[in-house]
Amino acid sequence: MFASLLRSWKPWLPVVCLTISAFIFNTTEFAPISLLTDIAADFHMSEANAGLMMTVYAWIVATTSLPLMLLTKDMERRKLLLLLFSFFIASHILSVLAWNFWILMLSRIGIAFSHAIFWSITASLAYRLAPQGKKTKAMGILATGTSLAIVLGLPLGRLIGQSLGWRTTFACIAFIAFMMMYFLMKLLPQLPSVNAGSLKSLPLLVKRPALMGVYLLTALAITAHFTAYSYIEPFVQQIAFLSADFATITLFIFGIAGMMGSMLFARYKRKYPFTIIVGALTALILALLLMLPLAPYKVPLSLLCLFWGIAICLISLILQVTVLELTPDATDVAMSLYSGIYNIGIGGGAFVGSLVISRSSMANVGLFGALFGMTALVLAIWIWKTYLLKRF
Repeated sequence: MFASLLRSWKPWLPVVCLTISAFIFNTTEFAPISLLTDIAADFHMSEANAGLMMTVYAWIVATTSLPLMLLTKDMERRKLLLLLFSFFIASHILSVLAWNFWILMLSRIGIAFSHAIFWSITASLAYRLAPQGKKTKAMGILATGTSLAIVLGLPLGRLIGQSLGWRTTFACIAFIAFMMMYFLMKLLPQLPSVNAGSLKSLPLLVKRPALMGVYLLTALAITAHFTAYSYIEPFVQQIAFLSADFATITLFIFGIAGMMGSMLFARYKRKYPFTIIVGALTALILALLLMLPLAPYKVPLSLLCLFWGIAICLISLILQVTVLELTPDATDVAMSLYSGIYNIGIGGGAFVGSLVISRSSMANVGLFGALFGMTALVLAIWIWKTYLLKRF
């Protein structure tokens, strides 16, 4: 029985390796969200200013994803993954040693370079390595790695940071990354670059209005989410007046929701893509609008975070897969652009949230996020009605 089970799982091992890698990369990208208060206190600065770490990281990814992808477009993918993991680990060691905020920022920039290449190639590799007829399922598994980063990585990182200091969290990430690099070296097959595209692909992609619409939709939807989510930890403590422990529980809820969203996506994407994008964006808007009114109440706020987490997971997955379906001839170029634009949304959201906190109040981050969400919903309906319902 064990041998039979092993044979059935063997075709999935490369996808599982990429999923574990996604867990590591997404854990470190969002780690400052769970450690924001501690990092700010350590360097004697406000949460709004410390939150700019998220903005700089995201915008570095946004501006370097395409150039770095083009620079490495002909490299064998297994070798490239091992090289970027080495740089990723070295940058985390610098995070652990950071003696001031600017050194920490420098280390985060190094991690962002690794991130830019990783997410430019990983989704298309998972799509390519999936067993025949299981590509949507592979994307769902990859999304599970992202969700686990929130359900396990962020809360555990916060618990470690509170118990042993935030630097220990980054040290643990470096250690796990080293272990994963070893397994990638042993388990991944040779992965020659295929259908990566080139600089010549850009004019062809720009001429695809559906794709350009999906890119704009990505920027708006992700900005909406991260305007509020970037500051969820201080929001729970300072606006909802709930405990630090409940802030940790909130992060667990988001992660569980992400896993639920990935399962819903795998089951219903083929039949109901339009319903998924419209329903998920509507749920995101409602969650952001209800964020402040429900803040003092643990159970309603927990349920709100559950639906919010499901919504953003579905939004991310449907947009990512749509980009892949629209660009079979230049997947890596298209995904590097998608990764860059997604991170424009992350950085834009963190920046907008910082401005709202500085010039208004942290209580209003949900309201401003909802404004971006409403614009995204209108755009999504137009894109699907005009282009995608006829095509897929």
